[in-house]
Amino acid sequence: MTGTADVIATKAVPAATPAAGAPPPAGLAPYACDPARTRGRQHPEAAPANRSEFQRDRDRIIHANAFRRLEYKTQVFVNHEGDLFRTRLTHSLEVAQIARTLARSLRLNEDLIEAIALAHDLGHTPFGHAGQDELNACMRERAPEAGGFEHNLQSLRVVDELEERYAAFNGLNLCFETREGILKHCSVAHARLLGEVGQRFLDRSQPSVEAQLANLADEIAYNNHDIDDGLRSGLITLDGLLELEGFARHYRGVEAQYPGLPAKRLTTETIRRMINAFITDLTASTAGRIADADPRSVDDVRGSPALAGFSEPVRREAEELKRFLFANLYRHFKVMRMTTKARRIVRELFNAFLDEPRLLPPDYRRRGGTAQARAISDYIAGMTDRYAIREHRRLFHMDESI
Repeated sequence: MTGTADVIATKAVPAATPAAGAPPPAGLAPYACDPARTRGRQHPEAAPANRSEFQRDRDRIIHANAFRRLEYKTQVFVNHEGDLFRTRLTHSLEVAQIARTLARSLRLNEDLIEAIALAHDLGHTPFGHAGQDELNACMRERAPEAGGFEHNLQSLRVVDELEERYAAFNGLNLCFETREGILKHCSVAHARLLGEVGQRFLDRSQPSVEAQLANLADEIAYNNHDIDDGLRSGLITLDGLLELEGFARHYRGVEAQYPGLPAKRLTTETIRRMINAFITDLTASTAGRIADADPRSVDDVRGSPALAGFSEPVRREAEELKRFLFANLYRHFKVMRMTTKARRIVRELFNAFLDEPRLLPPDYRRRGGTAQARAISDYIAGMTDRYAIREHRRLFHMDESI
C-alpha cells in the first residue's frame, strides 16, 4: 500500500459480544456505541480489567507522544507569538469538553466521544493549515503516486502505525469505533486502501452519532475560541464582530443585563453564551432528527441520513461566523506573513530531505521513491512549530549547531 492511507487494513478482531438482544448499558440510548459490542481492534487483546474498551482508547491517546506534541503546534498563532493563544492541545481539550456535554445530553457514550475528540488533530502538521497545505503540495509535486497529505488521514496513520509504545503491535490498536470517528472524511481512492474503517465512504453510510457530534464539537470550539484569540491579538475588532447577527444578539444581551461591565469580560461572556447557544441548539436539533429516524441500534444510525446537525437558523449563523473569521483573521496580513514563512520552512525541509535522505534521522531513512517521501512527510508532520523552526535553522544557517 502507498499514500497517506498507508495504514494497517487488517480485519478488526471483535471483542466479546453479549447475548443478542441484550439491553444497552444503563443510561445509554439504544443507538449509542456500547463498548461491549465494539467491532474490535486490529490486533487481539484481552479485555481491560477495570475500564471499558473506549476508556482504554482514551487513555492510550492521552499517553501518546503525538498527543503531547500538540502542546507546541499552532491553532492560528504560531507557538512563539504568545503564551495565551490556543494550541492544538488546548483546542483538543476544549473539543472534548463540548463533546462530552453533547454525549451526556443525548445518552451517548462519553468515553468514546472524548477519545475521538482528543485524537482528531494528532496528525496535524506544525504551523496549522498552512503547514498541512504546503506538505500536501510538496507530496503531490515530488511524489504524486503517494497520494498527497491530509491531516485527517494522518491522524489515523498515527494511531494505526506511527506510535511506537507497545511490544505486540505498531500504533495504539484502537477500537474500530474510535478509528471511525477520527477518520472524518476520506476520498474514495484512499478509502479503498483502509479496509473496514474506510468502507462507509464507499457505501456512503454514516458513522456513529458520537463520531458525527465530535466533528461538530470541533467546529463549535474553533469558531468561538478563534474569536477570543483574534480579539486578544488585535487582528479582529469588536466593531467587525458586531456586524454578525449572532454575535451582536448575545453581546447586546450581556450589555443589557450587566451595564458597565468591562469590555474584556463583556466579550468573554458573549463568547461563553454563543458556545452555550450552539451546544443547546445542536443537542435539540440532533434529538429531533434522532426521534424522526427512530434508530434502535448503531447499525440503524449507520444506515440513516446524518443525525447530528444544527437547526437551519443556527447553521446560517455558524457559516456567517466562519466566513468572517476566514476573511478577517485567517487572511489578515499579519497571519499571512507568518503562514508564508511557515510554508517556506515546510517546503525547504521537505526538499532538502528528499534530495539528501542522509540528512534525516536514521529511523526515517527508506530506500527511496514513495516510501521515502512518505517517511519524510511523517517526520515533518510530527514536528512541533518550534522544532520545525530549529530544524530549518540547523540545515540552512551556518551558525547553528548540528
